[in-house]
Amino acid sequence: MSVTAADQIQAVEAYIAAYGRGDLEGVVAVFADNATAEDPVGSPPLVGKTAIRDFMAVGISMGAQLTLEGPIRCAGDYAAFPFVVTLDIEGQAMRIEVIDIFKFDDEGKVVEMRAFFGPENMKPA
Repeated sequence: MSVTAADQIQAVEAYIAAYGRGDLEGVVAVFADNATAEDPVGSPPLVGKTAIRDFMAVGISMGAQLTLEGPIRCAGDYAAFPFVVTLDIEGQAMRIEVIDIFKFDDEGKVVEMRAFFGPENMKPA
């Protein structure tokens, strides 16, 4: 069985919602055990759910909030979605504009996450 666009959209929405609740286990639940995450693209990939959990825990502990900024786009085994991360860094409210791409396995779990953003996408909020 291959993953459907509806499955992909549901997984992305669950990821965003869990992050907003500070629900680390809910965030990690969308990932396959052998998933990789490159956040941002160009950084060394995180490999496996434990590494991804540790990485996500940092953002959640900082109070980062994720807000979708447009529709989720699905094509084949992939979903791409624009969103904004808002958080305080050393007392400064920041806004980071990101596009994530998730690749899904046949079970609807994310096997690859790639986050596209750079310094030009980081601004005071």
